[in-house]
Amino acid sequence: MMNVIRAKLHGIRVTNADLNYHGSITLDPEQCEMAGIYPMEFVEIWNKNSAARISTYVIFGESGSRCCVLNGAAARTCQKGDELIIAATETISGPEKLYDIKPRILTFLPDNHIDQVLYYDVFQSERRPYDFRIVDADKHTVESCHTWPNVDITRVRDGLAAKGWSEAEIDDFLATHFSL
Repeated sequence: MMNVIRAKLHGIRVTNADLNYHGSITLDPEQCEMAGIYPMEFVEIWNKNSAARISTYVIFGESGSRCCVLNGAAARTCQKGDELIIAATETISGPEKLYDIKPRILTFLPDNHIDQVLYYDVFQSERRPYDFRIVDADKHTVESCHTWPNVDITRVRDGLAAKGWSEAEIDDFLATHFSL
């Protein structure tokens, strides 16, 4: 038996924290439905700003609200505007079941509008029996599944050069990963 990711909201921002509510995390049911997260389901929450890691259950807020509200004790782990990763998991019988699941991942813009819908794919490649890729769920392509608007290419280039990469290796890497 192994525990694996089943659904993820990546980069959703906290819209409020309510210490006096009964606990849980309140999420937009439309976004949860797109990812495959259910009411009363336990989820893991990782705060990218504070590094807090908690587990709580989901309740649904107002449909279309793009809300992300930490309630009860969970409200102590975040501030409004903090960026979270929320993961739902599933237990599978063994690694051979990894081929069958396609965890749905939603990424978010700062206003909690959905940026991308992706899925994780485990497949058998020539290199290994359990290889991994991230796929754009709408286009079903690997190469289009990342947006890079905030990447400083000069910084990436300098970092690779500092590691001893040749100019040709750096150019190949940037062309492959950043569609330059």
